[in-house]
Amino acid sequence: MIPIGCLVVLVLGAWIYASLPTHTRSMAISPQQPNAAAIERGRYLAVAADCTACHTEPGGRPFAGGLAIDSPLGAIYSTNITPDPATGIGKFTQDDFDRAVRHGIDDEGVTLYPAMPYPSYARMSDEDIAALYAYFMHAVDPAPGTDHVNGIRWPLSIRWPLALWRKVFAPSPDAAPFDASKYKDAVVARGAYLVQGPGHCGACHTPRAITLQEKSLDDSADSFLAGGQRIGGWVAVNLRGNIGDGLGNWSKEDIVATLHTARNSQQAVVGAPMSEVVVHSTQHLSDADLQAVAAYLKTLPPTAGDSPKFAANPATAAALLEGHEANRGAELYDDNCAACHRSDGGGSPNALPKIAGNPSVLAEDPESLIRLVLAGSALPGTAAAPSPLAMPGFAWRMSNDEVAQLLTFIRGSWGNQAASVSAGQVGRVRASLDAK
Repeated sequence: MIPIGCLVVLVLGAWIYASLPTHTRSMAISPQQPNAAAIERGRYLAVAADCTACHTEPGGRPFAGGLAIDSPLGAIYSTNITPDPATGIGKFTQDDFDRAVRHGIDDEGVTLYPAMPYPSYARMSDEDIAALYAYFMHAVDPAPGTDHVNGIRWPLSIRWPLALWRKVFAPSPDAAPFDASKYKDAVVARGAYLVQGPGHCGACHTPRAITLQEKSLDDSADSFLAGGQRIGGWVAVNLRGNIGDGLGNWSKEDIVATLHTARNSQQAVVGAPMSEVVVHSTQHLSDADLQAVAAYLKTLPPTAGDSPKFAANPATAAALLEGHEANRGAELYDDNCAACHRSDGGGSPNALPKIAGNPSVLAEDPESLIRLVLAGSALPGTAAAPSPLAMPGFAWRMSNDEVAQLLTFIRGSWGNQAASVSAGQVGRVRASLDAK
């Protein structure tokens, strides 16, 4: 055990270090009288950064904040980022705005919770930050916000340790700028910038350490975008080249279609939190930027030690077509799933997802799949694919054991090679849904 005196010294030293002010350079780009091109660039970046999704509550004014964001510590309410001078950013200078967006420090010097993905935004360029500032200050209507008390209990609500976390785990823009020169292809470089910076894909799709920082902020480590984070009870999928539980079997066209329409012709449809990303952000990106994101994601190799989790096998489809149901899981699939997802697990292009080789089906953590079966999900309509579709939940008609048997069958059929699901796992997800 650490002697109490040493512990006191360590805590005091950490407090002193955390309390030291963070000095940031002043941006050289002038914020005065931005032209229409700068404002439009800022609007596009706000879309790419998906500012609407977090800073607009249901039924609220755009960017006026108030949305409750779940975190491991408790609910964090998003702030007002309209130019309202009383409750928003109306009094922010460009440097104040930069400190908040890229450094995670508000205008009073308080460290922001990293629900605001400033570790990713730190990679954004000065020019893009200036354009964002121009857009929010000159093209967004001021709107009063509502103060909310964050649902984080004491002592976790003490803020000075957050400053310590920021100084240790969140690199400053000057210390870790985005380096386009490391990518030989300019298209891939653009995709890397969008993914690592404004798109902040790693904020959800990169696993976090026990101290809650992303294990990697770029492709220098194979933990980057390797999935596994729980977001609102859903598990973010692996975006690397893993076969089965990643995007190894996806083409660039599959990725582009998914980001543009929330569905693609071969692999999957989008639901849960990612549907909001598509609706508010990625469907509005230019085709060139969508192609760049896809090109970059396809450069990411599988995680180290990965073994393929899917190898197509027609035996399941042949058995089901002949009426042979090997177990209770197969019976449940025939009764509840086959009408839409077919006996071959192939789904329907651009509407109903494949089960065979689906990354969400093959994820190491089956929580998303359990939640999908219990509560259902909705496929959003987009400009290019306006018809919304939905899958109903089956919690009312299946026991925990039946759901476990069904999912065990699904995760081990058609060539899928994922672990079985237990009734206990289903029970825990059901309990969390009941609690909500």
